Amino acid sequence: MSRAKVIINPTCRCGLSGKRWPHIRSLLQEAGLSFDHEFTQGVGHATQLARDAVVQGYELVIAVGGDGTVNEVVNGLVDEEGKGRTTLGIISMGTGGDAVRSLGIPGNYTQSCRLFSNFKEVTIDLGAVEYGRGDERVRRLFINTAGLGFDAAVVERFRRSSLRRIKGTMPYVICLLRTLGGYGNKGVSVEIDGVGEERRIFSIIVNNGRYFAGGMKIAPDADLCDGLLDVIIIGDVGKLEVLRTFPKVYRGTHITHPKLALYRGKSIRVDSVERLLVQADGELLGETPASFWVLPSALSVAI
Repeated sequence: MSRAKVIINPTCRCGLSGKRWPHIRSLLQEAGLSFDHEFTQGVGHATQLARDAVVQGYELVIAVGGDGTVNEVVNGLVDEEGKGRTTLGIISMGTGGDAVRSLGIPGNYTQSCRLFSNFKEVTIDLGAVEYGRGDERVRRLFINTAGLGFDAAVVERFRRSSLRRIKGTMPYVICLLRTLGGYGNKGVSVEIDGVGEERRIFSIIVNNGRYFAGGMKIAPDADLCDGLLDVIIIGDVGKLEVLRTFPKVYRGTHITHPKLALYRGKSIRVDSVERLLVQADGELLGETPASFWVLPSALSVAI
């Protein structure tokens, strides 16, 4: 393997990535990795740095940060035809860590650095979403999860909260409870692989991996390599039903709820008359109408 490029988001988790970088750098050197590095300077910069790294011929690009940083790097590594042009590595420093959970990469940065002394590569699918942002239609790739409705409303609140400095599920749980009180279910039209229906929903989650929201096993049987996306439609549930069912999501046993439907498909389209937010890998993107589709065998990942 020729030299790697390491892209660090120094502001991740209120600056933790930047503070830990000297230690991470020494761990990578101890692993025998030859690399250059660069810090991101704002939203979207990791995507540009990843694109530059591909052009410069790096065969491995390592994202140091949270799920949002990983998402940005992925969007810089994949070409217009949906194919990755170099291998992705991940050193997770964020609050959620759902991408590494789904991939089986250690969430502890010390352990994940050591992987680069002798790693293997796996080729995975990616998800793509097209959504509205102002008068534009925008496309974004995601490695692990996307969704709309309640989960995107929670992401919107979380991004404004000081809780984002705390690792794990608790920040999401707190924001969930704060969002739940004022949230109302939405009427939508949903189409999966050409089959459509009208229904009222609490949330629709489209997963490539198994996890979301800091360790919740939302799609317990999802496979990153099966050429399909798992679609979890949470129907017209009440707030008390949500609270009663919520603990089951950690075990993956929520899928037996009568108002929850699980599908697998290659393409999904959702539209709504009401304002409905869209998120991907924990980043708030825009609004419906939204289309989701799978990019089979799109990216090589170091694990």
